[in-house]
Formats: sequence, C-alpha cells, structure tokens
Amino acid sequence: MRMSGAQVEPTADRAGRSGALTRRGVLKGAAVTVGLAAGIGATRPAYAAEESVSATARMGGNSITMSVVDGALRWSAQHDGRTVIDTSALGLRLSDGTVLGSHVTVTRNQHWTLHTTWSPVYGRNATVTDHYQEQRWNLEDTASGLRFGVQIRAYKTGVALRYVLLDTGTATVSDELTTFAFPDGTTVYSARDEDVYNPVAPDSIPVTGTSGTDSGPLTDLPLTATLSGELIACVCESSRIDFPRLMLGSVPGQPNTLAAFLMEHTARGTGPVATDSTVTTPFATPWRAVVIGSTHAELVDNAELVLNLAPPSALTDTSWIKPGKVFRCELTTAAGLAGVDFAVARGLQYIEYDAGWYGPEFSTPDATKPIAAIDLPTVVSYATSKGIGVFLYVNRLALTDADSLFGLYKSWGVAGIKLGFINDGTQAMTNQVTGWAQTAAEYRLLIDMHDDVRPFGYERTYPNFISLEGVRGNEHFPTATHNVTLPFARNIGGPMDYTICYGQSRDTTTNAHQMAMAAVYYQPLNFLFWYDKPSKYSNPANWPGLPWFNAIPTTWDESRTLAGSIGEYVAVARRNGDTWYLGAMTNETSRTLSIPLSFLGGGTYTATVYADGTPGTNPYQTPVMVSTRTVTSESTLDVAMAGAGGQAIILKPS
Repeated sequence: MRMSGAQVEPTADRAGRSGALTRRGVLKGAAVTVGLAAGIGATRPAYAAEESVSATARMGGNSITMSVVDGALRWSAQHDGRTVIDTSALGLRLSDGTVLGSHVTVTRNQHWTLHTTWSPVYGRNATVTDHYQEQRWNLEDTASGLRFGVQIRAYKTGVALRYVLLDTGTATVSDELTTFAFPDGTTVYSARDEDVYNPVAPDSIPVTGTSGTDSGPLTDLPLTATLSGELIACVCESSRIDFPRLMLGSVPGQPNTLAAFLMEHTARGTGPVATDSTVTTPFATPWRAVVIGSTHAELVDNAELVLNLAPPSALTDTSWIKPGKVFRCELTTAAGLAGVDFAVARGLQYIEYDAGWYGPEFSTPDATKPIAAIDLPTVVSYATSKGIGVFLYVNRLALTDADSLFGLYKSWGVAGIKLGFINDGTQAMTNQVTGWAQTAAEYRLLIDMHDDVRPFGYERTYPNFISLEGVRGNEHFPTATHNVTLPFARNIGGPMDYTICYGQSRDTTTNAHQMAMAAVYYQPLNFLFWYDKPSKYSNPANWPGLPWFNAIPTTWDESRTLAGSIGEYVAVARRNGDTWYLGAMTNETSRTLSIPLSFLGGGTYTATVYADGTPGTNPYQTPVMVSTRTVTSESTLDVAMAGAGGQAIILKPS
C-alpha cells in the first residue's frame, strides 16, 4: 500500500506551519501520529502470546524482522540475505519493574510503504528520497495489561526500529532492553567522550567511567561495525526528544552482542543523576537506526537515513539560515575588524569570538558584557556592513536564562552562537539541548553545540541547529587514521564541527590532507584556519591551497563517495551548482586511488589538482603542488597521496 507523507508523518509538519514548535509540541506530535496511525494500512489478526509470529519490512535488499517467540519480542536484520543483526532482544523496563516485551500478545499488525521526497535547507544533497516499508505491531503485556507497540522500517539505506507507549497518561522508563547481536567476526569501532576510535570485538568494549559518570564497557553512538567482506553498518539514533541519550555496551557471556544503555549521568558527570525518565504518553521513543552499506563507500552515502527518521522542520521561514565558513578571531577589536577583512578576502561567511570574549569562561557566569579589549558593537556593525555574520561563544555556565541572553545577542546583530561544554546524556540534558535550539530559532540565531553532544537528526527539525562537535577534534592534531575513520563513523550521524588546521606545524598530516577535509566531511558550518591569524596569509603565494578554501562551499546539491575503507582511505566528490569538489585522504600509508570521473556531466572540465609534493621530514612539511588538466566523464584520475596525505580537486566546466 502506498501512502502520502502527509498521512503517515503529518503532525510535526502541520504544526510547523504556524511557527516554531515547542519541545512538547514536537513530542506530542510524534506520539499522537503513532496513535492515529493505528487505523492506517493493512491490518492483520491478533495473535496469542504463546504463538510464534513474525513481521518483516523489506526495501532495496535490506530487511528487518520482528518476532514473538514463546511470548518474547525479538528482532533481526539482513542485507541481500546476509546477516547484519542476528536474533536480538526487544523491550523496555519500567520503573516499577514491569518488562514490556518479555510476554506479549500482538493485538494489531499494520504495514505500508511510503515514497516521498523532501528538500533540506542545507545538506549533502538538494533532495532527499524518503522511501521505506514499515511494519507496526500493537502489543499488550499479558501480565500488566499495558499497551505498547513496536515500529520497524526498511529503507534502501538501512533499517530502524522504535517503541511506542500507547496508553494515555504517563510512564516512567528505567531501561531499554534492545540488543544488537552481530555475526561472528564483527569488529566495532568504539569511542567514548570524544576519544579516538578503538577497533575491537563487540565483547571487548573498554571499561570506562568514574564513580560520577556512567561506568562500564560502554561506547557512544554512532557505532560502526565491519562485517564480512565489504559489508558495514553504523548504529545511530534519530528523533531523540524528551529521552536520554543511547550508549551501547558489551554483554557478559554474549561475545557478539551489544546492549542498549540509557544514560543516567551527563556525559562527563557534570549534572544530576537520573536513573529513569518519565514521559507523557502516548510516546514514541527515539529511532534506533542501522545505516547499512554493501561497501564502505556506500555507507557514507546512506547517512541521510538519520534525517529521514527525524521530524520535519518545525520552522516556517528558514531563509535566514545560511551555512558557511567561519574564522575565529583573537580577543581584541582590531583582531575582529581584521577578521572581517580576512573573511571577505577569503570567501568566508562568518567570524567568531571564542572563549574569553566576556571573561574567563569557567568563572564568569555573565555573558552579556564583552571584555574591555573588544568593542563588540563596532565589530558587529563593521561585519554587517561587509556581509559577514558574527558568532559568539558561550559556556554552559552562562546559560541560566537562554531566552534573555539570546534575545540580547539578537538585538546586537549577532548571527549565531557556539555553546561550549554541553555534555548531554540524561533526559533533562536532551531537553536542554533541544530547548536551546528552539529558543535560538525564535531569535533567528544559528547554533553550534560543542563538546560531548551526539547527533540525532535534530538539524532537520530545527535547521538552525547547524552543527555540533561530539568528536575527537582536529584541534588535537589527531592521526591520519583517525581522520579517515570519521567519515564512516561519527559523520554518519550528522554534521560535524572539525576545525580544519591548514598549514599548522603541529599537524600529523599533510596540508593537502587538511584541505581535502572540506570536501570529505559533511560540515555545513566549517571553521577554517584554526589557530591562525590573517597576517599568516599576507603573502598568498606562500600558501597555494588558499584558492581551494576560497572557493569550496559547505552545502551541496549532490554528493558521491567514490572510494573508501574505514581507517584506511576515503574519496568523496560533492557538487554545488555545476562545479564538483573532490577530496581524498589516506592514513599513514601512501597510496594511489584510480578514480573514474563518470559522475561528471557532458562536455569538458578543468581539473585543478592540489596534491602532495615530495614528502618532508614531517607530514606537515610536505608541499602542496598545483596542476591543471582537462578531463571528461570518460577520464580516470590517478590520485596519488603521500603517507598521511591527500588531494583536493576542483572540477569546473570548461
């Protein structure tokens, strides 16, 4: 059965036509939609608890199955007949000890297919296809009589599931019992609290945490798993509203299994402990998504699954939301004015004053007054006259009254805010993160959340939530191996603020590697020239990579991942208008990739190639060599990269 998008996912979209939704409005919209959908689609008979029954959703070679075996809920997923998730548990535990999923009766079974397209405000592609098959069970817990449901969806890009609490009132959830049983031989890429990725067996997630944090063999999402051959999957979450953040943990005695863990502390233990979460019902939990690729490169191109599962935009007017490139200024008036001139000269859209512009960030709770060295009205006025926006950094200690603070910044003419040390985790922190994004939208401010915040598709619902960190950042000068892991892991979940460090002597990679990041990573808000001053580039002839950064945009009409292997290498081409930007990066091993240019349109193109020259003693000393050639869609480029190197290529119609 084919249905329109308005029938299946209407509520947030309809409500959005009257303006920005409140958090409760988005939540109730999602929950009520679940309830209304009970009469939609094909309906099958109920089943007794002792029967073994199953339902499968299929799309594009992917399938997800939920089943009741001896009264207990289970699920599994396959790609082209190969196991991605073996038989695994489903269920929720309530605070009174009730386990929803251990002994159930199926009271209704529905299924349908949806096929629509939508256009994001910005993104990897100008148009996103939302095509899935869904199966939905209404269930009754035979012991308590409580009613709940499970939804499963199959897309060409992966599979997803979530729970629905159907009774009207409130419910207090203490645990989620979902497990992910991977096939033998799986390696997972574990990382916690913005650490580096650690490839381990599922039963070998390192034990981390302290007495004041969630402790155990736990890993943050997104969590990537390499399966047999080229098959690869990435576990993400989407539509996390009024609910704790999900982590995954190893399970004793089950070597291939990871189990859901709902966070009880903030990410670094900086807030109150919450062992359970009370929600207003009907209520839909966040989606647990498994993005699937038959190759590592395909996984990167399938990341929009996370967005498709998120509620549609709650904003009626998004014309003020502008992606772009940002330069961080030193904390003086003169540096701000010089930063504006540098932004104009280098094709950037924003400047930013970072930590310290209103005083020491961890001892100054008042972010309403600049330090004496900064005449902020003069800088903002000058920036505005040049078409450059201004971002201001705010530590969480100064966010006690976000409405008043954001309103003040809007009155100053500020374009966006970068929030620091926002360590989400508990239900309350989720609500703060989403609430700050909503409040910022009311004042037409862009928002960039920093530190240990993890993506959940909210940039679709509130497109002013334009970026977030949640990653071991480039300002730490990580290894090339780390850099070529991220496209297949953290960046699958959503936008990633990674602060490109071009021409830095502390880099462990080449300059061409740093340049390529601007095309390889999805960064709609891209901080460039991190740690730099405009004076460094006063003689552009010394910096042959500058024209690449001048030209490259941050939002795209089309994206293609051309080659890749997690932790080894990656090549991505992205189109804006009629020009393609191709970035390739390798780990510490030098290599040459043969890249067919079949994605190009007709006619000839001029390829401007920024490549590694003869390697220096250290990778950052490797010069950037610039060359041009004429190519067509029939051409193949041999992309040679030094160890920890890369290439950046502009392909422009001749």
